[in-house]
This record gives sequence, structure tokens and C-alpha cells, in this order.
Amino acid sequence: MFDRDWYLSQYPDVAAAAFDPVEHYVDFGSAEGRDPGPGFDTQAYRAWNPDVAESGVNPLAHFVMFGAAEGRTWASYEHWVRDYDTLDDGDRAAIGVHIKEMKRRPLISVVMPVFNTTDRYLREAIESVLDQLYPHWELCIADDASTMPNVGQALRDYERRDPRIKVAYRAENGHISAASNSALELAGGEFVALLDHDDLLAPHALYMIADAINKCPDADLFYSDEDKINDAGRRSQPYFKTDWNQELLYSQNFVSHLGVYRTSLVRQLGGFRIGLDGSQDYDLALRVTAHTRGPVVHIPHILYHWRLFPSAATFSSLQPDKAATAARRAITEQLASLGETAVVIQSVRGYHRAIRQEPDRWPPVSVIVPTRDHADVLVSCIEGLLEKTDYPNLEIIIADNDSHESETKAVLSNAARHGVKILPSPGPFNFSRINNAAAREATGDILLFLNNDISMIDRSWLKEMIIYAMRSDVGAVGARLLYPDGTVQHAGVILGLGGIAGHIHRGASSSDLGYFARLKVAQDISCVTAACMAIRKAVFEEIGGFDEKNLPIAFNDVDLCIRLRIAGYRIIYTPHAELYHLESKSRGSDLVASQLERFRQETGYMARRWREQLASDPFFNPNLSLENSSPAPAFPPRVGKVWHAYKERALAAMDGVAAPSGNDAC
Repeated sequence: MFDRDWYLSQYPDVAAAAFDPVEHYVDFGSAEGRDPGPGFDTQAYRAWNPDVAESGVNPLAHFVMFGAAEGRTWASYEHWVRDYDTLDDGDRAAIGVHIKEMKRRPLISVVMPVFNTTDRYLREAIESVLDQLYPHWELCIADDASTMPNVGQALRDYERRDPRIKVAYRAENGHISAASNSALELAGGEFVALLDHDDLLAPHALYMIADAINKCPDADLFYSDEDKINDAGRRSQPYFKTDWNQELLYSQNFVSHLGVYRTSLVRQLGGFRIGLDGSQDYDLALRVTAHTRGPVVHIPHILYHWRLFPSAATFSSLQPDKAATAARRAITEQLASLGETAVVIQSVRGYHRAIRQEPDRWPPVSVIVPTRDHADVLVSCIEGLLEKTDYPNLEIIIADNDSHESETKAVLSNAARHGVKILPSPGPFNFSRINNAAAREATGDILLFLNNDISMIDRSWLKEMIIYAMRSDVGAVGARLLYPDGTVQHAGVILGLGGIAGHIHRGASSSDLGYFARLKVAQDISCVTAACMAIRKAVFEEIGGFDEKNLPIAFNDVDLCIRLRIAGYRIIYTPHAELYHLESKSRGSDLVASQLERFRQETGYMARRWREQLASDPFFNPNLSLENSSPAPAFPPRVGKVWHAYKERALAAMDGVAAPSGNDAC
């Protein structure tokens, strides 16, 4: 993959210095972010594989020796953009056909506050609106009393050029919230889209919004994926977002850009709140999502490009502390409006954490620990529950599956003397049956399923889980689990990852943020592992517990979580409950010869029963690969281009031949 001639032509300084290209790349080029050839992106490999970046290993060497066999991503985001996010003439023609056939062509008002913007970037932002393939828009600009003369000149030029461009010239600088409200006053569209004064819309952005409005006419809020763009036009750092994720919104503004709101609701809520400058759009997203009765619609396409260079200046980038303080105020006040008392603190790298108020009375919790021998790990687990867990109302049930070692029997006897219930559970190991039987004996309002190879790190871990599990809309809660070496074992389960389901960020360093901080912030997710899972007993009984017949050992927790979500319950992963996990020491591996046939049967059952769910995890973007646990672009993506259904129609229109219509499903 190293191309000597390409390297020398790409980096003339290396050629001029008469360096051997291979030696230069090994000694200097890799560290400088240079690529060894057109088919390998050094910086992208580090970005998609943070363990490689942290180790300091040469990315190309790592890929050749280990990464290729591990299925790691080597291609750059530029390759992905070229292959899957670049419109050709056929795409544009098809989009034109689709627009003409839309049942509704709503007017979309693009709201853009402006202040002292560099001329080039202001004009490029406006041009990105003019270049929209969807023509039914208006650009509503409010100049916040800019002192740079180029701003007024540019705005007057564009006002004369296109009547769809409206400008309000504010007499006094009021900062971004006031300027946004001035722009909002100009809006006559049914929906408003938010654009910063130096960012760019993708040419099909408003078309995709209009398509989503047609498919989901009751929605008040739409949002898309986004990326960054530098001064040379190179795109990077794509944020392939989750679908609507209520808990994640209390940690970060993932709605952000491109965010599109129903104008009437924004005005009903009073527009942008003064005093929350820098987080005014975050506050708006919080208030709209709390008031809307329609779906919050995620469009999994990159429709917005943030500027990425020092001269790109927004209030939040110039005054990050004020913006972060405003965000925490917005989250606190929004939770209070929903009846929740919380303290919102700064989390990692500008993210937030909402700490809910503890209840007056903690509900009784029954911890269920299946076990068979392995006294060393069992005693650590029991001691952790008795001595390293700060919880006032705890019942511990050890479900003993035919332990025969004298050491284990001694541990169980000693535990019983300390009030631990020992529940015999004889017979072949069946995780689902053992836990279901123990759940029937449990007296707690909340069940905590816990593997016997778990040990505690922080005393508050259980309270962190129960504060979520108590909620009426939450079905199950999972914790962050680490291997003994400190790397990540569990931070949520992704449907379809590696086949049936897999752990996101498995093997990442404990210090890693993960993909846009997913390792470090609480969030809604599709599944969590039953190695440490909290669930209200009434809910567990309501959905029928674990599937003893079809899933005795593997995937029973995935199946349970899928059924919980179908029943309308949320699944929460919280990294603030952190424990060590040796991973299934009692039950062993599913891939040994004696277990392989059973595992195949369970895999087949899951694939048949949950085919639709496994194909589309709402909390894992279809532009991300299912081949490796560290999120990276999918080659190809699993999301189609809606206009492709109209390509045939566009060609048929030229030839005068009929073609099938597109899909109108929401």
C-alpha cells in the first residue's frame, strides 16, 4: 500500500530533500499525518482506531500486521464522500423529478444571524443556499450591527440578486439570540432551518428536508448528520448521529445542524431565549422536543458542513465558557419544566451530565447472581455488594447452579450468615431459566441481574442505575463494564454489529471518549448486557422474563431489550455506573466445540425472529460499519438515496416512457 512515486509527487519537500520515501514516512511522515499512498489515509486510520492513535504505532504498519485481519477501517472519509456522498448529473436530475412530484412543497425559511463575517465565508454560506436543488426557500438574514463594511455590502448585493433573500439590519448589537429572533421575524415559511453565518448547506439539504416533511407531516423537528469542512474544502469529522435519543440530549446538542423546526411552534415557544447566547439553538431543541407531540425525525445524511479553521468565529467558539454555562442552564430549566430536579455539571470536553435528585426513599432492589463454582470471583462479587455498594435496601440472591467445589460451598455458607439468600438452581446451565426462577423469589421492586464475575469500582454505582430504573418510561438500565486491564467490555449493545449484536467500543481504553463521547455520557440505546442490568420486577414479569426455551444462554438479554422497546420502554446506558467484568467466567465461551451447536441455534433463532430489528438499530447510524466495534464509515452505507427511485423516472421523462413512483413511507 506504500506508493513511492506517489509519495514523492505528493510531498515535494521530501523529494527536494532527497529523502528515501519509505524511510521518511516511517521516521517522520506518519507522525506528521502524511499518507503512504492514495489508498490509505493515515489520519483517518488514527481517528477511527483510537487505540492505535494512543499507542503511537505507525498506522500503516498496524493495519498490515493486525488491522486488516481485525476488519479495521483504513479508507478515509474522503473516499466515503467520493463514493457515497457526491451528487452527479443523474442524481440532480432525479432530485428535480422528485421535487416536481412532491405532494407538498413547503416553503423553508433559512434563518441566519450575521456578525462581522469574513467576506469569503459569508458569500459561500449564502451561495450554498442559492445552490439548493430545492427551490422553495427563503433566506432570512439578520445583520447584528456588523462593524466590518464588507458584511453590509455583501448582503445588499444578494438582496438585489434574489428576491428570496431578506435582510434585517439591526441598529444595535444584541448577540446571537437577539439576532436570530430578528431573522425569525422575517420568516414566512412553514419551517425554519438554522444556518450559521460561515457554514455550508449541502446542495440537496433542503430537498431532503422537504422529502422528510412529506413523509412525516406531523413532525415539528427534523435534524440531519453533519461534518466539518476546512479552508481548502476538505471534509472531515462526520457526525453520523443516532435517531431521537432523549437522554443523550441532556449531555450534548446532537440535533444541532441541520436542525429544521416548525415555525409556528418556535414562535409559540417565544423564539430564541435572550441570555442563552452560544447555546440558543440547544435550548430551542430542548424546548421543542419537550413540547412536540409528533416524531422527532432524524435524516441520516450529511446535509451540513461546519467550518473548521481558526477564523471561523461563532459565539460558542469565541466564548466557550459562557456557551457551556448557558447550555447547562438550559438543560436544568428544561428538566425542571418536566418535573425533574437535577444539577447539571460539566462532563468531559464540553459535554454535560445531569445528576438527578435522589428519591426520599430508595426502592428495594433484589440482586440476582447466577453462579457455579469459581469461588474466587464469587467472593469478590459478594464482598462488593456487601461492603462496596452504597445502597440502603438490598436483597442479594445467589442462584447456585450445582456448585460442587468445597471452596464455593464455604463461600455460600458464609454469605448466608450475612443475610444473603442462597437459591438452589440445579440442572444444565440455562441462564434464562436460572434468572427467571430467582426473579420469582425476589422481593425487591427492582431486579438487578449481575454476573458472578463482576467486581465494584465506585460505591455509588447502584444508585446511578436505580435513579433511571425507577422511571416509568424506562425498561432496563445497563452499566459501563471494564475488563481487568481497564479496557472497555460493555458500553451498550448495537443490533446487527458483528452479526446478531455486539458491544460498541469493545476494547477501547478506559480514557477514550468514544464516538462523540458515547463512552462517557448517558444515553438511550437498543440493548444492554444482562451481566449488569437493572429492571423493575413488574416490567420484567409484564414482558415474560428471559426466553428459557429458545435462548438458554446467548442473546437472551438482547431479546429481552428488543421486547422491552417494542412494548414502549426505553433502554438506558450510563457510564457513571462502572464495574469490572471478567466476562462469563462460569458459563465459558460460546465458541468451544461443546457449545457451538447450541450457539448456532440461538443465533438462528435471533436472526429469524428479529430480522427487521437487527437490520436497523435506531441508535447506530446506517452510515456506520457493522464490521468493527469502533464506529467508522460503512463501505457501503446501509441507507439508500431517496432520489434513486426517481433516476429511472428522470431518464424515462427524457425518453417519454413511464416509470414507477417513489416510496412515500415515513
